[in-house]
Amino acid sequence: MSEKTIFRKIIDREIPANIVYEDDRCLAFHDVAPQAPVHLLVIPKREIPSVAALADEDAALIGHLWMVIRNLAQEFNLAGFRVVVNNGADGGQTVDHLHYHLLGGRPLTWPPG
Repeated sequence: MSEKTIFRKIIDREIPANIVYEDDRCLAFHDVAPQAPVHLLVIPKREIPSVAALADEDAALIGHLWMVIRNLAQEFNLAGFRVVVNNGADGGQTVDHLHYHLLGGRPLTWPPG
């Protein structure tokens, strides 16, 4: 049995997080190392390791996550924002649980890094 990811532990309430949204399919919380004044993580409750691991059956869940991201951007009054999804170690993914970074509250430059 593999060890739980930090996100699974947050979902299971084994470690604390500053949660800003939750429903039966997902959870959103403040990043502990924010890169912008608003830096939220939006994660599915179902464990999906990465974008590359998505199945066709995940389409409705992914659509739901994007609507949650849109709603959070409105709730946090983000006129401009960026959504980042890292995939794999070379893409900067550090937790093997699909997650979206919602960043805003300051001008964001390009390229990001």
